[in-house]
Amino acid sequence: MNGADVSGAGAAGAGAEGPGRDPVKAAIRERVLAHAGELVGLSHRIHAHPETAFAEHRAAEWTARALSAAGFEVTAGAGGLPTAFSASYGSGPVTVAFCAEYDALPGLGHACGHNVIAAAAVGAGLALAPVADALGLTVKVVGTPAEERGGGKALLLEAGVFDGVDAAMMVHPGPFETVRFRSFALGTLDAEYLGRPAHATLAPHEGRNAADAMTLAQVAIGLLRQQLPRDWHVHGVVTAAGEAPNVIPARAAASYEIRAARAEDLAALRARVEDCFRGAAVASGCELNLTRPEPDYLDFRDDAGLAELYAANAAALGRPAPVEREPFAMTDMANVSHVVRAIHPMLDIGAGGAVPHDAAFAEAAAAPAADRALLDAAVLLAWTAADLVRPPAGA
Repeated sequence: MNGADVSGAGAAGAGAEGPGRDPVKAAIRERVLAHAGELVGLSHRIHAHPETAFAEHRAAEWTARALSAAGFEVTAGAGGLPTAFSASYGSGPVTVAFCAEYDALPGLGHACGHNVIAAAAVGAGLALAPVADALGLTVKVVGTPAEERGGGKALLLEAGVFDGVDAAMMVHPGPFETVRFRSFALGTLDAEYLGRPAHATLAPHEGRNAADAMTLAQVAIGLLRQQLPRDWHVHGVVTAAGEAPNVIPARAAASYEIRAARAEDLAALRARVEDCFRGAAVASGCELNLTRPEPDYLDFRDDAGLAELYAANAAALGRPAPVEREPFAMTDMANVSHVVRAIHPMLDIGAGGAVPHDAAFAEAAAAPAADRALLDAAVLLAWTAADLVRPPAGA
C-alpha cells in the first residue's frame, strides 16, 4: 500500500452499520478493502508519473491492466482515442459505467486528483464484478483521457462508447464534500489575424496590422462584458502579436474561453464574442481565422434518483455532510450527463484548504486521507450501482 494507512474511520468502514447488515453491500465493501493495497498502489503510481491530455499511455495501461487481471474484457483505444479504453464484466440488462480519469495538469501534475478518480473507478468495478450477474448488471469501467483539456468524454460520447449505458458515475476529490455537482458550460475559441508586414516608418501605409486587429477585438470584448449576464464569462490571452517593433505585425493570435451556466446560453455568447473578432477584422483590413480547439463542455445535469441513492450511502458510510455549491468548475462528464443518467459527487480529501489546480492539492492527492477517500469512493460507487437495480428496502 505504499505506506498508506487505510485502516479505521474513513477507510470504507466508518458508520456502515446499516449497509453492514446488507450481505451484498457488506461483500462489496470487503472486496474493496481486500484490494486496498492494489488500488492505493495504482493511485500512487499514476500520481508519480503525471501525463497530460492524450498522452496518458502509462496511466491508461496500468488502469486497464488492473481490470483485465480480474477478468474484465478490455478494449484498448476505445472511440479511436489511443489513451482511452473500455472494460466490461457481466451480462446483466442494466449497464453501469464508472469513468476513470487519469490526465494531469501541465506543470502541476495531479493537482486535480485524477489519480484518485481512476483508482476509485477500478475499485468499484472490481467490487461489483463477482455479484454483477446476480444483480442483473453489466459493469463497465471507461478510461477517459483529456478531461482537463481536450474533452475526452465528449469525443468518446460522439464515438458511441457510452451507447447502451444506463447510468454513468464518477467521484472527484475536492476540498469539500458535495453530492449535487454543478458546473459551467465551457467553450474554447482560437483567433488568428493575418495582416500584411511593412516597415513601420518607411512604408506604414502598405501594412495591415494584425496586432492592432487583436487590440480592437480585445477592446470590443471588454466593452461587451458590461452587457453580459453575471453568469456569462469571457477571458483569454494573446499568444502572438509580432516580433519586431519596426515591422508592422503580419500575424496575431489569441486563445479564449467562454463560460455560461447553461449549455443553451453558450452558443449565444459564442456568437457575440465571434462578432467582436469579426468587427476588428473589418476595421483593420486583416484576415480572420476562428477555430474551436476542442468540443464544448456542457453544464452538468445530475440524475436526482442516483444522487439520492448516493447521498444515503455516503451518510451510512460516515462521510461528512455534503454542502451545496454554485457552479465553480467545468467537466466533460457534463456532456455524458446530457445523454445518460449521471452523478459526479466530490469527496473531501483533507487537503488543508488547498483547492484543485493548486500545487498543494497535488501533494494532498497522494496523502493518506486521499487514499482513504478513494476507498470510500469505490464503495459508494459500487453501492449506488447495486441500489440502482435492487428494490428499495421493505418493498
